[in-house]
Amino acid sequence: MRPAEFRNPEQEIERFQRRLAVTGGLVLAAFFLLFVRFFWLQVVQHEHFQTRAEENRISLVPIVPNRGVIVDRKGIVLARNYSAYTLEITPGRVADLEGVINDLATVIDIQPKDRKRFRKLLEESKNFESLPIRTRLTDEEVARFVAQRFRFPGVEIKARLFRQYPQGQLASHALGYIGRVNDRDLVTIEKNDAEDNYRGTEHFGKTGLEQKYEFELHGKTGFEQVEVDAGGRAVRVLSRTAPLPGNNLVLTLDTRLQEVAEKAFGDRRGALVAIEPATGGILALVSMPGYDPNLFVDGIGQADWEALNTSENKPMVNRALNGAYPPGSTFKPFMALAALETGKRTPQQAISDPGFFNFGGHTFMDDKKGGHGMVDMYKSIVQSCNTYYFVLANEMGIDVIAGFMRQLGFGSRSGIDIEGESEGVLPSPEWKKKRFRKPEQQKWYAGETISVGIGQGYNAYTPIQLAQATAAIANDGVMYRPHLVKYVENIATGERTPIEPEPLRTLPFKPANLEVIKRAMVGVNKEGTGARAFAGAEYVAAGKTGTAQVFSLRGGTYQRDKVKERLRDHALFIAFAPAEQPTIALAVLVENGGFGAQSAAPIARLVFDYWLLGKLPKDAAPEFEEGEEGD
Repeated sequence: MRPAEFRNPEQEIERFQRRLAVTGGLVLAAFFLLFVRFFWLQVVQHEHFQTRAEENRISLVPIVPNRGVIVDRKGIVLARNYSAYTLEITPGRVADLEGVINDLATVIDIQPKDRKRFRKLLEESKNFESLPIRTRLTDEEVARFVAQRFRFPGVEIKARLFRQYPQGQLASHALGYIGRVNDRDLVTIEKNDAEDNYRGTEHFGKTGLEQKYEFELHGKTGFEQVEVDAGGRAVRVLSRTAPLPGNNLVLTLDTRLQEVAEKAFGDRRGALVAIEPATGGILALVSMPGYDPNLFVDGIGQADWEALNTSENKPMVNRALNGAYPPGSTFKPFMALAALETGKRTPQQAISDPGFFNFGGHTFMDDKKGGHGMVDMYKSIVQSCNTYYFVLANEMGIDVIAGFMRQLGFGSRSGIDIEGESEGVLPSPEWKKKRFRKPEQQKWYAGETISVGIGQGYNAYTPIQLAQATAAIANDGVMYRPHLVKYVENIATGERTPIEPEPLRTLPFKPANLEVIKRAMVGVNKEGTGARAFAGAEYVAAGKTGTAQVFSLRGGTYQRDKVKERLRDHALFIAFAPAEQPTIALAVLVENGGFGAQSAAPIARLVFDYWLLGKLPKDAAPEFEEGEEGD
């Protein structure tokens, strides 16, 4: 039997007190840590968590502003906005997206193209709250959906603004179009520090004035502070900052003149640029065929896109700014002016034209068999004598020619307020060295200069370059930068900011030399190659016809009917009127149109008749009979 054990009460009490002290210390430490954490959250981090709480409770909803309107010089609307209902889906709130779309199709007409566009938007979109599956709903369609809205959580009707081009294809290459924002647009927005101002914006200018003046047209985005519940549904609007609409653009363009010019082309391809010589304002900018910019607003359908891009007529190419063509005989007045200014010729100095020019074992043929006889400068322009310019180009040399033409703007961008302008080609030995790789190709041959002298060879200029140079002659050597916008109008204040005419340079031409060229160009339309087109005109117009080869005849004779349409010569015409005090200067190009006198000059006559006399053409696409001599 074990002896009985006796406990020491004092030790038990001491042990209990130690345990109690440790436990109490731990409890106090825990309360201290809780207090520190509470102080950190409630005091130190108060503002941070209050802001986060507000963000969870309050949502900032962007309000996209109205895009600015574009009107012509007389107030005719070329681009505007209108409101319409769209059926939209928020993908994040829909479990079975395809099933919902199929169910929607039993209520609202949803075509395969709508589904295709929606899938494309779904792939591209990152920040949009909802995406349209159908746009421009009718009142009946809206009513049908509203009646069954309970079946479609995550689907709603929204009112959106749509861009509209009420004139359709008219001036499409000048206006351009808008389309949905893509990655390239986002880069542009970031470069301009405009991310906040483009929140909620779905469209961006892609080409033309819509692209160039995007940040003027867009406006300032507004915001609504909306209180939301735990499910993300709006409860009430707390505050609202109204958006500011974009600025309006008032153009130098004359819509009716543009319409006359476009109709004059008919179904032919080509370009026309008409300029006000004293300001550089563009009165008409035509590229045919055009396209309907309305196709792009919602996102162009695949069939329409393929039709535009696969068409052999290339309607998406802005021929007025991007097409580079040999100027043909429209180059001759500038060559003649160069000869006068450099002292290579006097107006009375004449040559004998046998109908050809021999150089280096090669015969350069004139377009008139047997030649033009004795030819001075006036006759060389009026009758468009090639031989005169063969001889002149050979004597002047390529360096003199290139140096003179460069100051007229040939071979460089005009500076018009549209992106994507081509430089064209002003041929020179330096250009050829850069253009070709092989040493034997880089050498400049004297025979090449002779072709340059009549606007052929490597010469390739845009219609706007020809129009700008013609306007400089008409304006006594003062050259302005071409522009389409007359002034920018602030819709909120009504203030108009004019786009002041910008003189690029004043060319130091002698007035007497300019008068020689102008008189000869008047002679073209009175007794020369343009006489038939301007017969009976109630004003005096100065001009020059031109015909440019598309391919080499290799010594053969050009017969229009025996050549495929795409290989026929281009027809050109430059002109200004009234000759004594010009208010309009232009360049016309008809692709594969044949003689300039036959196809291009009649278009200029219709344009001048409307601009100067207010006459509307009876025949939309005039064409004279063949058989005329010269250009």
